[in-house]
Amino acid sequence: MPRANEQQSRVFYKGKVDDFVIFVDDAQALNNWRKDRTIPLAQVVSGWKIFVTHRHGAQGVLDTASNGSLESEFGTHNEDEVVKQILEKGELQQTVGRERQGDKNPSDGPSVPH
Repeated sequence: MPRANEQQSRVFYKGKVDDFVIFVDDAQALNNWRKDRTIPLAQVVSGWKIFVTHRHGAQGVLDTASNGSLESEFGTHNEDEVVKQILEKGELQQTVGRERQGDKNPSDGPSVPH
């Protein structure tokens, strides 16, 4: 059965020093939050982590952003404030994960002949 082919939504923020990514639940939740700030961020952000791509764009390797990189880019390392800035100024990107197949019956042992 194919797995991992659901849609992913993320907000990409191209900064002066680094590029940042935050995953969101869906585009509709982000648009609702942008119109109505009384909606809790926990209903918009997925996983509550800020990632940095080391200037490799939206498709770069994602590492957790350090307090130093947040401080140099946003002037604070308070994650609540940084998340708000990224959600306000960032670009929404949606992708569909590539479909992959898993082991159908792992009790059969390895499927490669020795």
